[in-house]
Amino acid sequence: MIEWADFLTYAGVGAAAQLIDGALGMAYGVTSAGMLLSLGMPPAMASASVHYAETFTSGASGISHLWAGNVRRKLFLALVMTGVIGALIGAMLLVHMPSHWARLVLTPYLLLIGVFLLFRTLRSSNSRRTDVPRGTAPLGLVAGVLDAVGGGGWSALTVTTLVARGMEPRSVIGSVHLAKCLVSLVASISFLFTIGTGKPSVIAGLIAGGVIAAPFGALLVRRIPPRLTTLLAGLTVLALGVNNAIALLH
Repeated sequence: MIEWADFLTYAGVGAAAQLIDGALGMAYGVTSAGMLLSLGMPPAMASASVHYAETFTSGASGISHLWAGNVRRKLFLALVMTGVIGALIGAMLLVHMPSHWARLVLTPYLLLIGVFLLFRTLRSSNSRRTDVPRGTAPLGLVAGVLDAVGGGGWSALTVTTLVARGMEPRSVIGSVHLAKCLVSLVASISFLFTIGTGKPSVIAGLIAGGVIAAPFGALLVRRIPPRLTTLLAGLTVLALGVNNAIALLH
């Protein structure tokens, strides 16, 4: 049964994360997971809730990119085949990891992702390559593990790495988002059989907030310079990491 107060709270979380993701093409998972952690949710349930919601939100996004011709088949396959394996490994690690240990792992992860995004504002790449770069499959494996453990980070790692290596952003974002749908689905199934469905209010709120905010995120990406959106996302994730670090110290 949906608790409306919780639903509205988590709809706000989903909306805020989707605005960042829509403007940047990444960071929905790590932002929403960080916010859930700051609200006191256990790490495993936070990651599970985000992945349940992302199965729908990234699915809609990935299919839209597929219809628009933004998905490159070879890149998609290179990412998804190892990404789903990584998601399974990450989900199993998180479920069997004590809650306090998980927070000790996730806090530096959030801090590193925040710094990583800030670092991306200092770099740009104008080259465009048509081949799939070496190391793409291992990148998918690592991103899948960290995404399941951290509740997000798949797009932040894969999109920025592949674009930095000279691939066209449009095809990278499309392929990454379609792959993310299957990675989230596999992680969700793993969480479903280990820790259950969680609170319907949380999942419904994340989905509703993300769907409502999606058109506004699309408008933001047209009006805000890419480096500014990257900077804002990096500062947001970094702030979440600092907040969790302070909570651990207390």
